[in-house]
This record gives sequence, structure tokens and C-alpha cells, in this order.
Amino acid sequence: MSQHTPKPLSLSKDLLTAAWEKEGTPDAGTDTLLSPLWPPSGLRIPVSLPSPGYKEQGVQQWSGDDHGHDGSASLVWVATPGMLFQEDKQNKLHPLSLSRVLGYNSSLAVHSLMDGEDRVILYISSHTAVIHDVLGNRQYHLQGHTNAISCLCVSEDRRWVATADRGPDALIIVWDSFSGIPVRTIFESHPGEGVSAIAISRDVKYLATVSAGTVQRVCVWKWTLPTEKPLCSTELRPEFGYQDFMIFNPQNPHEFVSNSKTQVIFYLWGNAGLQYSAPLLNSETFGTMVGHFSQSAFHFNNLQALTGTSAGKLAVWDTADPYGPSREPQAKPHSRKATKLVPLQKDSLTVLTVFESCIVTGDVKGRVKFYDGQLQVLTCYRHGKVGPIRSISFSNTPPGASPACSTSCTTSSQPFITRNFILSTSDATVLRVATDTTNSEKVMDEAKQAVNAIACHPWQALLAVGSRCGLLRVWDYQQTKYLVSRVFTEAGIQCLCYDPAGYYLAAGFTDGSVHILDAISLQSSCKEFKFSHGPVTHISFSHDSEYLATADEKYAVTVYKRVLQNGSRCWQHLAGMHSHYKPIRSILFGVQLDSHKPRLLSLGEDRQLVEYDLNSSSKDHLVVLHRDRLEQFAVPLCLAWYPQLSTESFILTANNHYKMKLYNTTTKMCRKTLLGPTYGSPLEKIQILPTTNTMDPQKHYLAYITKDKVGLQILPVDGNPHKSSAFLCHPDGVSDLATSFDGHYIFTAGGNDCTVMKWEVNLNALDAAASLGGENLIPFYNLLDGGRGGEFFRELEDYFYYVQLRGHGIDSLETRQVSTHIPLEEIPSIMRAMGFYPSEEKIEEMINEVKFSEYVDTGEQVTKISLEDFIKLYINHRPAFGLSMKKIQRAFQVLGYDNENGDKVIDRGVLLSLLLCTGEHMTEDELAQCLITLLGNRPGGGGSEPDTPDLAGAPALIEEEIPAEITAEIFTADILGLPIAEPERKRTEKKDGSLIYEDSES
Repeated sequence: MSQHTPKPLSLSKDLLTAAWEKEGTPDAGTDTLLSPLWPPSGLRIPVSLPSPGYKEQGVQQWSGDDHGHDGSASLVWVATPGMLFQEDKQNKLHPLSLSRVLGYNSSLAVHSLMDGEDRVILYISSHTAVIHDVLGNRQYHLQGHTNAISCLCVSEDRRWVATADRGPDALIIVWDSFSGIPVRTIFESHPGEGVSAIAISRDVKYLATVSAGTVQRVCVWKWTLPTEKPLCSTELRPEFGYQDFMIFNPQNPHEFVSNSKTQVIFYLWGNAGLQYSAPLLNSETFGTMVGHFSQSAFHFNNLQALTGTSAGKLAVWDTADPYGPSREPQAKPHSRKATKLVPLQKDSLTVLTVFESCIVTGDVKGRVKFYDGQLQVLTCYRHGKVGPIRSISFSNTPPGASPACSTSCTTSSQPFITRNFILSTSDATVLRVATDTTNSEKVMDEAKQAVNAIACHPWQALLAVGSRCGLLRVWDYQQTKYLVSRVFTEAGIQCLCYDPAGYYLAAGFTDGSVHILDAISLQSSCKEFKFSHGPVTHISFSHDSEYLATADEKYAVTVYKRVLQNGSRCWQHLAGMHSHYKPIRSILFGVQLDSHKPRLLSLGEDRQLVEYDLNSSSKDHLVVLHRDRLEQFAVPLCLAWYPQLSTESFILTANNHYKMKLYNTTTKMCRKTLLGPTYGSPLEKIQILPTTNTMDPQKHYLAYITKDKVGLQILPVDGNPHKSSAFLCHPDGVSDLATSFDGHYIFTAGGNDCTVMKWEVNLNALDAAASLGGENLIPFYNLLDGGRGGEFFRELEDYFYYVQLRGHGIDSLETRQVSTHIPLEEIPSIMRAMGFYPSEEKIEEMINEVKFSEYVDTGEQVTKISLEDFIKLYINHRPAFGLSMKKIQRAFQVLGYDNENGDKVIDRGVLLSLLLCTGEHMTEDELAQCLITLLGNRPGGGGSEPDTPDLAGAPALIEEEIPAEITAEIFTADILGLPIAEPERKRTEKKDGSLIYEDSES
């Protein structure tokens, strides 16, 4: 069982050290950069493949030999602009490969990498940096982060890209944009916090970062050095505000500036470390309103710095004494102070940049203005109805081109910029501005708010994408272009579904309305319905397109029916009801086994599976056919119709305990419980992957999403962990899942990250991984502590055969016939002996699972179980991650109270009452027997047969051994007799809050 992050390549940390040892190159004091001028020819560059655990776990791949330049040159050495988009793409080696990304993070900058015949831009989509060839309509994805990327910067020559993220295991990665290779990865730059802002010096040798914690730390890195430690660092005071922007002085790599909304900070670093100053600027400084700071920049005169504000003003920072006795610039950060506050305009300034000899601003009205060094306006670009400017990125000057500024027709005789630039806005629009014609071309126009809904057409390569901002689009995922769109201004789109015939597209909205649209034109087929009192969360058509059902946040199911009215077919509201008392997780149409009529089911977090009688339902009266409780403790999260792989028909569910269950479609009896994929969080949605494989009709696959991953599972499900695979898709949460009609692609929507990802499916890779995991029981042996040769397995064998001895009588001297099977009645005792304590209902499920495993085929019940089948049963039914102390503590927090010491406790009498009356029923004798056994008072003990406890002394024993106030620790260690792991031995909690084994003892 392996969790994948799509492969990021990075140079190992000792890259430059190895190079220096081989070539005798630069000493440690010189500044050497991996560039077209270095490494020298003949150098072999080791390329490693980090995994989610990282820390030098990669397998090194040598990119050549030592026998000449051609064979030994690394990909970085030979990389040229545009080589990313060559046709000979690498073979897809994983079950799922990211193929395309729709949408981007509009709060981060968009950069122009190439302009002219090749127009290439760079932007961030969730945890992926996307290099987008606009004219060629192609993308290259820089993948390596496990959290959403929080900031990025690009070198002046557009070759080096640095990205950083925020969260656990945060990374800083420096990429070569020519080859797409990450040439440097910095681990644990700001442990536990991540990075809020990053900048790269003009000479490309240094990075500056500021952490994302409450107490922010600023670091300077020489990223070409093979070290995980910064050159220098300093902590900032919380009163400076959250610093989220920084930039180097282009003319001095030892100076940079950062700002929050309320404070600008200047830094100077060198042999004395990192020094900073935070000059004061507020409304009292000049007697006028300042506003919030947006961005800062250094003036091209190298004497001043500038900061834009939300009041439309520009703060000018001067050095008090720029020249020392030697008449050379001193550039001391503590000498800077605000000398002027220049009112440029009334509207807020959102972007400030200095480009060659021009000062450029962007504002909330979508205007871009150019100023000279004296802050005189050169020109202004207006771009129609666009939102606030988020970034301005000028094209890189081609080799041999003229300087950036040349005389042009402006409001003055000052030189004006003639280089094209890319604009991005906070409402997810990207524009390319050609300055020679003053024309702007819309490059991208994406969803401005969360993308929660996607749906695939049943027989065409079309994907419908719905956003919370009301934007609905249909995307041709083969031609990778949008075909048609419609904006709903009243509410946001929450869910989408095509009907099986492909004629209708139904949309559920946040205001409870439902629209049924033409699938091609997106025009309404009828008036909107509004029978839900909360946002519509699920929507589905019946197989014959005669019914449409919805579920909403108010726990109600609503059904619509297509009827004949005035000679034409139209949709009409049928009925609805509040059929659940907790959130509804799924609604599912199916086909009745004895007819071709539709059947409808809904599944809720209240553990209820409700089936509705559509035939008997009438106007405003929805009839419930069956109501079944599926789980005792776990919460079911999703369901699907299981493919017909046997004579019996099943419904497949997945719950929050990482279990998948098969229920008979007629009796709703649990027929199998199986270990599901365990990738940090339970399965949230599942879909059977459509297949066109006519060679093997029994071969089926399941697509699923967890909280932040997308995956595939080979069917039939049997608990084998090697038959599933998962890939990180949206670190901040996946909102929806869709599969193409031919099963070649899976699509995921990222909700608040405003992106949709298209994943190419490679089933051969998944099958190969399952084969490598072993056949028969080998994968299951590996899930036992110590494997087949371990003490746990030998103990299990001993218990298995002891049960047979006990069946013949322990003291019998007759010759025994040892069997490979035991009676089903002995399953509970061995399970408990192995440390798994199932409830009575769980015991019944386990026994029935084995007893009726062959009933449909043979008509006979199974009465015994083999050791091999018992191992599978044990692994599939035991808790996926064992018993966690946190779960017991959580129960005491809910049931207990705070005593005088501040501990959560439960009174002894209350605990005994809860054990008797709550959950599964226990008699007083059963409870007494359990407590006497747990507390170790076992009379006798001379023979091998189990003794019967003396219940007469139970009350006195309980009062003596169990204190009046019981804490979680006392209950665990003193009553249950379970060891408690030491805090330092516990593993860290996953970022989504899910638990893994904290310790073998916990």
C-alpha cells in the first residue's frame, strides 16, 4: 500500500559538494550558481526522486557518463526555453497522472516566462506550479509540494522559479523553468509553519523567506549551497503585523524589504548577520491618512524605496545619510525613514513594481499606470471591466533586443515602456497587454470562487464545471477548450449531474433552487424549482431519465418527475421529505432486480439507508419502502452499486473507520466487511470506473476521493492494500469527483482552491503494482505484526490449534485428529485473544459473513473456517489503526466532568451505569464477570480449562479496585490493563487530524 505524490525530481543535497570534489571547482567562499555556465562538461549530476517522507530517500539516476560532453550533460545543462513542450513526453508510469489543470490561485502572481512567437506564463494551481503555453494550449506541471503553494518568485531572466508552501512538511523548491527539474529542495525551512513570502535576488544567488507563524522569522538562503541552514535569520515582533510581501534591492543583494498592512521593514545582511529596521509611518507622521500598505519596491536610483497604500498614496523612504565618510553608499536599513507621502490617486494601489526606468502601479479599478523617477505620469492603461490588479509581469527582453524604455507618444516627453506585460486580477482574469498597440488580450478567465461541482457527459468528452460565483461552463477535455458558459447571478452552483441520455444537465444551487438545462446550450428546459429549504448538496437522474432526485443541507430528499403535459414532456415536482436527521451523504438511483423500474436510495450520517417507493409515491407524498441502519459505531460516507461480479448483487459503502462493506441489495444484510484504502482520511466519494474492456468483463475498478487525494481501487475489494493507489490532488480539500464516459480520465474539483484537475488513468500500472505486492495471502501476512515469521503469527497458530484441542477436551489422552479448520463459534474467542474486542453485533456480522459466503451458489451454509480465511477476516474487521488513547480521552471529555484537579473524570457509579444501559445491553452478572476478569481476581488457576469467576464478591472487589473518580488513564491502564505509550514515542498527527499508529503499545 503506497501513497504517491506525483514525482518531483530534485537534486540531492550534496549536489554541489560532489561537483566540487570532482572538478576541484569553486571554494566555499565563492558564489557559484548552477547555470548554463556551470556545472562544467563531464560532470554527472545525481537526480533523486523524493517521496512524501522526503529526506534523501530518492533513487539516484545518473544522467550520463564521463566520456564526453554529449553523454554526460545533465538535463539542466542542455535545457533550452520551450523544451518542456516537446512531443516525446515521458511515459506515464503511475496509475494516475496529472494531465491538465483548470483554474488557478488568483491571490498569487502570474508571471510571463516567454512572449512573442511563444507565449508562456507561470501560475499556481493548488500545490502545483503550472507552466502554460498559451498559443500551443499546453501545460507542464511542476509537482513536489504536499501543501498548497503559498508564494513564489521568478528570477529576472525567467529561468529560475522558487515556490514555497505553508503547513506540515513545508518545502522550498527552486525549479529550472527550462527543463522543469527542481534543482534545489530545502526541507524544514520554517518547521511547522511554512512560508508566507519569498524573494530571489537579482543575481539569483540568494533567497529571502518569511515564515507563516504567529511569530514570524525571516531567513536568507544561499540556495546553491548543500545545506539546510540559512545564512542568517532573525525573528520579528508580532506588533509588526503579518509580513506577506518581500523583494530584494535589484542593485544590492544584501538588502531587501518586506511589509505587512501596517508596517514596512528594511533588512541588511552580511557578516554581522541579519539586521532590520521598522521605521514608523502612520497618520500622525504627515498629518494625513496613510491607509494599509500593499507592496514595496526599491527605486531605480538606489537611494529610495517606495510603498503603495490603500489610500492611493506612495510612501517614499529615504536614507538619512546615504553616504558615509568614504562617500560610498552605506545602505544601512536603520537609517531609512519616510520622507514623503505622495498622493497618486484616490483609489487603492494593489501592485507596485519598478521596471527599468519606470515605476508601475496597479489599482483596484483595474488600471495600470506608469511613472517616471519623479513620479510624473507617463501613461495609463485601462482594460474594461476587470477587477483589482493582482500582479504585473513584463516580458523578458529577447537576446539583442533594445532596452525596455524608448520614446513613445505619452503625456510627456519621457521615455515609455514598450515591452509587453501580463496582468492578473484578483477576480481570476489574466490579460496580455501589447504596449505597441495598447490592445489587451484575455489569456485566462477562470472561476472567481470555490469550484464545488463537476459532471461528465455520459457519451461525449464534455465536462461541466460549476462555481460558487454562479459560473457554469462546459469544457471539451479532449480539445482542452471551453465550449459554452452561463452565469447565474442569484446563487452559487453546488452540484451538477447529466442525465444518462445526455440531453439534460441538472444543477443544484446554494439557495435551494434546481435548474434543469439543455446539455448543449445550457438554456433552461423549464422554470427553476425551489422546493429545498437549504443548499442542494446532491443531485441525480434515474437510469431512464424519468426521475430527478436531490438532497439538501436540511436533511431532505426531493424528487421530480418528467410528465406529459399539453402534449409535451416537462418536469414537475413530485414530493419530498425529511428522511434523515443528520447530513445526507449520497443519493443513488438504481434498477429493480425484477423489473426495469428505477429505485432510489439515500444514505445519511445518521447511519440510515433509506429506500423510497417511487411507484407508490404521489404528488407531495414520498413513500419510504425500507429504512435500514447500516452501522453500529462507524459513520457511512458514500455508496455505489457494486458491479455484478458474482451471482449475488451488492451495494458498496465506505465508512469513516476506513472500512468498505458489501450489503445485499434486497435484504440489506451486511455480507462482507473489508479494509479500504488508508491514505490519511476516509473515502469521501466513490464511483465505479466505466470500462470499455471487452476482453475481461470481470475486470472493474473503483475511483475514489479522500479529503485531499484521488485514487483507484481494483475490484473485487478484498482488503489487499496493494490493489489501491492514491495521489495528492487538492491539499486543502477535494469537493467533487467525476469519471469520463470511457474511463480514461478522472476529474477532481478542489473547492476553495478554485481548480479542477484532469487525471489520466493507467490501469496497467495499477495492475502491475498489485502483482508486485504478492499473490494469495502474501499481502495479508505483511499486515500482521512481524509478518508470517513473526511472533504474532505463531501465537495466532497456537490459538487456532488450541481451540481444536479444547473441542476434543484438554485432558483427553486419545489420539487427536488435527484439522485446518475450526468451528465458526470459536471466531470471537480467538479474535479477543489476539487483542481485537468486537461488539456482539460485529461478531454476528463476522460469523454471517463466513456462514453465508457460499449460500447463493450452493444453497448451503459454511460451518467452519480455515486459518487463511481467518487471517483475512481478522485483518478486514479489526480497527484499521488500532485503539488510540485519544479516542478514550475524547469519550471522557464528552461523558465526564472536571474534578477539583482539573481532570476529566467519570464517577464509578456513572461508569457502571453507562456500561449497563448504553450501547449493547449487558446484564449485571456479565458486567461483574468482565470486571473480575479484568481486575485479575481469578480463583483456582491450576487447570487448563477456563474458570468461572465467583460473582459473590464482585461488589466488594469493584469498590476496592476501582476508585470513586475514574480518569481516562486509570480506565485504560488500571481497568483495561492496556499500556499507555510515552508522549515522546508518539508519532505526529496527520495534517487532516486523522490518526496513525501512535505506538505499538497505544
